[in-house]
Amino acid sequence: MTRATRQLRDFLGLWSLDRRIEEAGGRTGRFLGQARWTPAGEGALYVESGQLTLGGHPPMQAERRYRWGADLTVWFEDGRFFHAVPPGGGDSAHWCAPDQYEARYEFDDWPEFRVTWTVRGPRKGYRLTGHYRPLPDAG
Repeated sequence: MTRATRQLRDFLGLWSLDRRIEEAGGRTGRFLGQARWTPAGEGALYVESGQLTLGGHPPMQAERRYRWGADLTVWFEDGRFFHAVPPGGGDSAHWCAPDQYEARYEFDDWPEFRVTWTVRGPRKGYRLTGHYRPLPDAG
């Protein structure tokens, strides 16, 4: 069986995002919101927004933005390279001294997909598991 590969156009549009947060110390959290990929030049702008709840603290609004290249490279808003998404799913990584960020993209249930980030280092230790589901796009 040949594994399908994703292209940038596969992500364009509106998605629900449910992200679980597990800190190394046992604290947990959750982000519930939406993610939108909007065409921008040769790539896309990724914006996620929603409600973040962490370890018993009151919920707060949260937002994150990245630029995606047509080749599935992901860049921070300030232009720094973040990581490359494997088109067929699989592993990617980002080094942010002194911490290591390791990602696993799972596209087996497309059009739903999961992204798990495991972060290890002297300053950080947590796992983020995000589940994306396509939503009807009202514009």
